[in-house]
Amino acid sequence: MPGDLDLSPPEVPEPTFLESLLRYGLFLGAVFQLICILAVIIPSSKSHHEQEVEPQDTRVGDQARKPKGPVPQIRQKVKKESKKKR
Repeated sequence: MPGDLDLSPPEVPEPTFLESLLRYGLFLGAVFQLICILAVIIPSSKSHHEQEVEPQDTRVGDQARKPKGPVPQIRQKVKKESKKKR
């Protein structure tokens, strides 16, 4: 009986081209995701400085704009019409 045991490694077929392509594509996707995560966690000092400057400029532009007057009037008309229908 001890001679009946087959201790040779099992035969594993060679991966096909599509399996290899899928494997390397998954590796590349994982590397790309890690790079993106690191870019979010560790922003460069240049982009951080630009982000600080831009919000100040947009605030000045927002203050110069006047609020729109017709928008509340339209809402009031819709409410009045809905009350009339009741």
